[in-house]
Amino acid sequence: MSEPRYDAVLVLSFGGPEKPEDVIPFLENVLRGRNVPRERMLEVAEHYYHFGGKSPINGQNRELVAALEAELRREGPKLPVYWGNRNWHPLLADTLRQMRADGVKRAIAYATSAFSSYSGCRQYLEDIDRARAEVGPDAPEIDKLRLFYNHPLFIDAAADRVREALAQVPCGKKSGIHILFTAHSVPVAMAGGSSYVQQLEEACRLVAEACALPEWRLAYQSRSGPPGQPWLEPDIGEALRGIPAGETAIVVPIGFISDHMEVLYDLDTEAQQICGEIGVKMIRAATVGAQPKFITMIRELVRERMGECEPRAAGKYPPNHDVCPTGCCPAPARRPSSAASDSSPRAIAQR
Repeated sequence: MSEPRYDAVLVLSFGGPEKPEDVIPFLENVLRGRNVPRERMLEVAEHYYHFGGKSPINGQNRELVAALEAELRREGPKLPVYWGNRNWHPLLADTLRQMRADGVKRAIAYATSAFSSYSGCRQYLEDIDRARAEVGPDAPEIDKLRLFYNHPLFIDAAADRVREALAQVPCGKKSGIHILFTAHSVPVAMAGGSSYVQQLEEACRLVAEACALPEWRLAYQSRSGPPGQPWLEPDIGEALRGIPAGETAIVVPIGFISDHMEVLYDLDTEAQQICGEIGVKMIRAATVGAQPKFITMIRELVRERMGECEPRAAGKYPPNHDVCPTGCCPAPARRPSSAASDSSPRAIAQR
């Protein structure tokens, strides 16, 4: 059977507010259908107002789209690039309408998430189905690219970011460096429904190996939910407090593709504050963002899906599947009351 033909590439992301007036409508979109008290939402809004009511994620996606367009023009396949979000403009359904108007019949979707989880994988498939149903029977068909946590170019791009951070350590401080990788914490029960932890640990191992780092640790951030509900640990704050005063922490947010609100607030603000209190110097590595190797990886994944090159993977696991099996990365069970809500002011989708 021949590989399907594609007319376009779709960048699929979370979205975020771009001015103070956007914050509340954005959060209402995020929380639609979830039993979260309004006062909690307003507390989360303060995190955005702390940065002028603007999340960096849309600007970074514009940079990624521009870099990918240039890469495809230069190297091929020469496909137009569109961009649609789950929760804020440009909304996915509006983007699909534009694609339909432009004559696009079938597109490849790159979602801005490297790892298996409900919100990072299956929920994007649900977003696509919902948007196509809204647009109607002539909506473009969309095939989502596979996850890429162990793609050699993702590992190379992340390793380059770690090397850039290490280069900021003064020559006299090269001993006493602690490498802390971070990713978004999720409930332990949710993590058990996917390969999230396994994939994170493998990506960390591969990046550390590429940088010749014999010791490292994986910590989690942005934990939310009731105190009695088990979430992945250790928390980044706890991990930082275990570092002796006078030493250096290199914090690597490997679980995040771009420097969005969870990185700016939870790491650059709160984690830095902890380090200041305990006398530890913290250097936060940049996310892969629009790093050239990462953009080349997206192009390679597009070519792979078109049957133009073989799938590649580094390390001990094979390339991830193209089509998610039924039942993988299941949706979390919603709690029946707001008192037991699985959301909190700390991490109600801070993107």
